[in-house]
Amino acid sequence: MTEKKPTPFSLKNMAFNLIAGGSAGFTEICIMHPLDVVKTRFQIQTTGNPADPFYYTSIFDCLRKMARNEGLLSLYKGVLPPVLVETPKRAVKFLSFEIYKQLCGTMTPTTFFLAGLGSGVTEAILVNPFEVVKVAQQANKADQKVAPSVWKVTREIVRTQGIGFRGLNKGVTATIGRNGVFNMIYFGVFHSVNSRVSQPKEKWMQNVQKFAIGLVGGVIGSCANIPFDVAKSRIQGPQPEPGKIKYRSTFASIAIVYREEGLRALYKGLVPKVLRLGPGAGIMMVVYEHVHKYLTLRYPD
Repeated sequence: MTEKKPTPFSLKNMAFNLIAGGSAGFTEICIMHPLDVVKTRFQIQTTGNPADPFYYTSIFDCLRKMARNEGLLSLYKGVLPPVLVETPKRAVKFLSFEIYKQLCGTMTPTTFFLAGLGSGVTEAILVNPFEVVKVAQQANKADQKVAPSVWKVTREIVRTQGIGFRGLNKGVTATIGRNGVFNMIYFGVFHSVNSRVSQPKEKWMQNVQKFAIGLVGGVIGSCANIPFDVAKSRIQGPQPEPGKIKYRSTFASIAIVYREEGLRALYKGLVPKVLRLGPGAGIMMVVYEHVHKYLTLRYPD
């Protein structure tokens, strides 16, 4: 197949990508956030007694116990930082992918994978402080009515830990690993496949096909990057012993989890992560494509 040349990239194209990417991120987080809370709870859970009301044995068990012990709205704990950041985060994600793609030149699978990696690294650096606050909120097991607000959590982190790599920016290398691997696979798989398969004539079939390809890319990316995600949750979440930092760096944390808990522990939270990011990846791509197409048709050159 003949390699495609990149199309000219203007300020208007940048604006369209920002709006479409932000819309995709906002839609996805509103639908899928409860599964992100479940994923975090599993990843920070080490050992415990099954009789403990805060020990979770399955996704349903976690959802049920959280709703019963902490209130139904607890399933949306930590949602404000993602909502505040998802719009610009996804906007940056899609925009930076397009920019890196243009810089790479010809449109080949290698271009898509490299541009995806670049967008993931860019995204991770910008959003990591929000991730620290989100994980702190999701790890808090108090009733939702008395759980500290996002602003109180942020102030407490800054006051006690600072804004450096042991404070509001802790776990940034794990976030880079997680987002870089996911975006590389997600964008690489979607654009490599979507550019080589025939597009159905019916619009609903096009949406189904895009959703399916995005879902596959999201599932593969989630399975590949979860050790980084576990390390990130351990670094950014509460330490096992108050006052003592056990999980410091990304690869050291992965090694500790593997040594003390086994290989399966590096895949904790995989099921809720896949259930969230698989469909979420499909939803994002469909919303992004629709909004981008609408803007292009509504505001032609």
